[in-house]
Amino acid sequence: MSNLKKKYLDFLKKQSAPGILFHDKIKQLNDFYLPVCEKLYLQHKLMNKQLLIGLSGGQGSGKSTLAQIFKLIFTTKYKLKVICFSIDDFYKTAKEREKMSKLIHPLFFTRGVPGTHDSKMLYNVIKKLKKKKFYKMKIPKFDKSKDDRTKKNYWKKNKSKPDLIIFEGWCVGAKSQQKKNLIKPINRLEKQEDKKLTWRKMVNNELKSNYKKIFKFLDCKIFLKVPSFKYVLKWRMLQEKKLSFKLKKKLMDKQQIRKFIMLYERITKQMIADCKSNDIILNINKQHQIKSIEF
Repeated sequence: MSNLKKKYLDFLKKQSAPGILFHDKIKQLNDFYLPVCEKLYLQHKLMNKQLLIGLSGGQGSGKSTLAQIFKLIFTTKYKLKVICFSIDDFYKTAKEREKMSKLIHPLFFTRGVPGTHDSKMLYNVIKKLKKKKFYKMKIPKFDKSKDDRTKKNYWKKNKSKPDLIIFEGWCVGAKSQQKKNLIKPINRLEKQEDKKLTWRKMVNNELKSNYKKIFKFLDCKIFLKVPSFKYVLKWRMLQEKKLSFKLKKKLMDKQQIRKFIMLYERITKQMIADCKSNDIILNINKQHQIKSIEF
């Protein structure tokens, strides 16, 4: 067994939790992960510059795991320097979101949608990572179990300029909608808790302005396409189960998760509809496995 395959299987073993199985591990590696990484590596060599890869998909689709698998392949097979981080680590602090919830709309207290991230900090971090002259820097870390940003001594340290940057997150690369498309509520949460469209309009304006500036940095966009939005609830529950197992504490129950993903529904469905705008699409089947690639 090659060193890469051994590291890959060891990584998947550490990711497992009771009731969660990884099927056809080597087939997924050979048929999907390696071809995608080969294409990205060739793009990096052809451009002869640092590559910023945006990785997005619905909640629970497997973005974080896939980002780490890609990092493992790039560092092991291609000997590249890789930095991997999530948009989740740039959530505003609990105090900042509480202030937003009082000044703008109560729904902004719940982390997730555009507007609940520190977009200025995110923009500056990416800008520093892409500078020709690289300086040591730190990337923030968010603790979901405490719903708050960690102290700076827990942030990720980066000492050298990366060849590749993997930037993952559920709304990475998302586009704003036309104002007329915001009028009709997409679910019960929008209908009951955002009757004046204040929250929807603010989220959309953030995508149109601050987030658009950030996503312009992307050299390549990869999208994990779920079969339909109903699988987001099922897989988000699996994600919660893994996190709960890791932290050894109960987090959100099914009803809490159901309401939580309503916050993400509009943009997630829009991203599925607009998926052809991505450079690479990884189609996921109902068994939570990649079934095909679209380049």
